[in-house]
Amino acid sequence: MPIHINMSVRSIPSGSIKFAIGWVVVFLVRLIPFRPPNIEPVLTTMMPFAKRYGWFGVFVFGFLSIAIYDAATGFLGIWTVITGAAYGFVGIGAAVFFRRREATATNFLGYAIIGTIAYDALTGLTVGPIAFDQPFLEALVGQIPFTILHLLGNVVFAVTVSPAIYRWVVANSTLEMPALTRALRLVKS
Repeated sequence: MPIHINMSVRSIPSGSIKFAIGWVVVFLVRLIPFRPPNIEPVLTTMMPFAKRYGWFGVFVFGFLSIAIYDAATGFLGIWTVITGAAYGFVGIGAAVFFRRREATATNFLGYAIIGTIAYDALTGLTVGPIAFDQPFLEALVGQIPFTILHLLGNVVFAVTVSPAIYRWVVANSTLEMPALTRALRLVKS
């Protein structure tokens, strides 16, 4: 007896389109040439998703944002696991932070500061010492200017881009599968 797999549009989880849009945004911005490596939109994009999709969805979003990029650019390594997990855990923190807070520029700003410092501490003080035998003090001193730039980028993105992502993508019901299914039915008829 053949196995039938239902691949209808209705079987795709409701937020799939939104997650795909988020991953594409993160991926494309990270591909911009000559962009400082610490000016990137992962946390900026994760925060709005944390508000709507909770700790599990945002952990997956953060981890896969790193893994997809590293795989596509041919730079998979131990750092992929460490930085992906770090973004996942920072995403869990965002889900807890936004559980009782509104998705406002002020709240995005507040968590951008917390999340950036947590992420940079988790990654900057572990990857070099663990994966490359870098002395801890050297990692700490080198992390300071990197974190300052990372904070600057995330603060600017948090007050400008995060509210837009929340409004235009995460809270946009027309990007949900039931709305898209209805639109496809209208086009067919």
